[in-house]
Amino acid sequence: MIKKIKRVFNELKVNQTKIIAQNNELLWSSIFHDSIKGKPHLENLSLNIGRWAGNYAFFYVLNRILNDYQPKRILEFGLGESSKFVSTFLEHELPSSNHLIIEQSEDWKESFGMRFKLFKNSQVLVCPLEQRMIQGFASNFYKDLDIVVDGVFDLYIVDGPFGSKNFSRYDIVDMMQRVDQNNEFIIIFDDFNRKGEKDTFNALLDLFKEKNITIYTANYSGDKDVMVLGTEKYKFITTL
Repeated sequence: MIKKIKRVFNELKVNQTKIIAQNNELLWSSIFHDSIKGKPHLENLSLNIGRWAGNYAFFYVLNRILNDYQPKRILEFGLGESSKFVSTFLEHELPSSNHLIIEQSEDWKESFGMRFKLFKNSQVLVCPLEQRMIQGFASNFYKDLDIVVDGVFDLYIVDGPFGSKNFSRYDIVDMMQRVDQNNEFIIIFDDFNRKGEKDTFNALLDLFKEKNITIYTANYSGDKDVMVLGTEKYKFITTL
């Protein structure tokens, strides 16, 4: 009987957590739609939000960063709904900015291109997946990323490659090896509710500590969590 009560209690606790997350997502949906009012190019943009794509919290944060900080160089991991949003934003509001998208699948690139035409300042490069060991765990990486991507960026959007159980999407740690105290940047980390992404986030914090770079962070939670990191110039990302 005690075991049954514990099981029912645990089920109720899990369901309550899901309900709270879903309610938060509904609030973020309303906040997101309010944030793009008066911008027909965004209001009329067909987006499939949620599931494998970013949730409403993610798109709200992305919109605010593009609008408030107007990044000149954007690096995005994973071709998808957020690529459409960024590319459309650049076409209508930031035509001098550049947007580089790293995608793992040539087939998906072709399929995506048949349904949506990216703005000319959005470029897609295909880097197939490979696995590497990080602290004894296998993690998915983009092959030859260091070769095809030059320099540093103002905004990093981390929503690819396919997630790993541990140290997921660790390419961003390699990218951050290039930065120093003179660089200002923002990182948007999708799927932060998963352990693998948290592993990578903690590795980033350790790296920034080694480099003596002050970092501000904020977690925006809906049905998924979105972690945002920024340097001193972008410290108000914590108040979006």
